[in-house]
Amino acid sequence: MTSTSSFSVSNASQFSLGGRLVGRVGYGAMQLAGPGVFGPPRDRAAALAVLREAIAQGVNHIDTSDFYGPHITNQLIREALHPYPDDLVIVTKIGARRDDKGAWLPAYSPEALTAAVHDNLRNLGLDTMEVVNLRIMFDTHGPAEGSIEAPLTALAELQRQGLVRHIGLSNITPAQLTEGRGICNIVCVQNHYNLAHRNDDAMIDALAADGIAYVPFFPLGGFSPLQSGTLSAVAERVGASPLQVALAWLLQRSPNILLIPGTSSVAHLHDNLKAGRLVLPADAVDELNGIAGGSQA
Repeated sequence: MTSTSSFSVSNASQFSLGGRLVGRVGYGAMQLAGPGVFGPPRDRAAALAVLREAIAQGVNHIDTSDFYGPHITNQLIREALHPYPDDLVIVTKIGARRDDKGAWLPAYSPEALTAAVHDNLRNLGLDTMEVVNLRIMFDTHGPAEGSIEAPLTALAELQRQGLVRHIGLSNITPAQLTEGRGICNIVCVQNHYNLAHRNDDAMIDALAADGIAYVPFFPLGGFSPLQSGTLSAVAERVGASPLQVALAWLLQRSPNILLIPGTSSVAHLHDNLKAGRLVLPADAVDELNGIAGGSQA
């Protein structure tokens, strides 16, 4: 890995996403749905308040999907924010669906992908989606090899129809990235990556060289938050929370990384945004870089 610990970041730093400059600390809407990302939120008013506060604090990149809920998060985003600010970039993902018990199932046919784009447009109140990520579901637990030509070609056709401006990929392998870039222009990759899960180090560096955004999901560990004695010690030393340090490390890892931490709490939203102003010293970065090689609770 190439060290970027000297890269100065702030909440005002930006990177291109589909030709639009967005702040590097965005907001992920997944947690606005109910438990298990299924059904309505426990507190609808609180969910709307978080969205409005994110925009008030300068967030201009929101990540969502119509299979969150399903439909719930997009309907909340529309209720809270429509008509949308001119600088707001809403990114969605398709390629999966939910059954009546909340299970995550592949939905790759041209008909399913077309219906998913229209569902997103309708529930968000948009005529065109700015960025649509194709979520690869060969294995729901992580990337798995297999050709993505058929579903990506179907999504590229929706782009040609004007329903989608830009295309990204999610939950992919390096081989699938190469295949995808041979089919259409890819503006972002959204994969699982954080301090302790660093399989994509080489991919991030390659994308950065080409000016393509990398958007890590589960930046704080996912449903089981990151736990590390090293992380806690660094956080105490720099006067921040462990989760703020984990986000700041991602920002300093590479300038093409865009964060989408999610929360249903305004207070937690403020904590996440503060990470955008936290610059870690080089010795702290070196310590944190060693976490991936150690055991995690």
